[in-house]
Amino acid sequence: MAYSEKVLEHYNNPKNVGSLDKNSKAVGTALVGSPEHGHSDIMRLQIEVNPVTQVITDARFKTFGCGSAIAASSLVTEWLKGKTIHDALRIDNMDIVEELNLPPVKLHCSVLAEEAIKAAVNNYRYKNGLEALVLEEEEEEEYEEEEEESESAFL
Repeated sequence: MAYSEKVLEHYNNPKNVGSLDKNSKAVGTALVGSPEHGHSDIMRLQIEVNPVTQVITDARFKTFGCGSAIAASSLVTEWLKGKTIHDALRIDNMDIVEELNLPPVKLHCSVLAEEAIKAAVNNYRYKNGLEALVLEEEEEEEYEEEEEESESAFL
């Protein structure tokens, strides 16, 4: 499989590799992917958030996986810097797929990166006494609503 130029660039020259202080209340940490559940890629994503403005001031990653997983991690750290945590949650896995020109067999890398963003934001919120965002349920509800609409179109 041939990687796109953008994947190769992020793989060969990854941005923001490293760690932030996981004990800091300003840092949200996510660890996604699990070999026990069939994932060969594991991502750790950390964001540092300005508590006053809610703007992400830094982002770091460590990823064990294929070139696409490393590229997706590197890309999202670049995208996250300067965004509010609210705007960060709008980053969709398909945005990553399009930017990196990922083939269908590598979609899971973009999904892991999106999950990492959400988990890091929720970890930050938890550390700061804020309620966790229930993103997966909202997405499931939207899917169920779309499914009901499409079923009614056939009736």
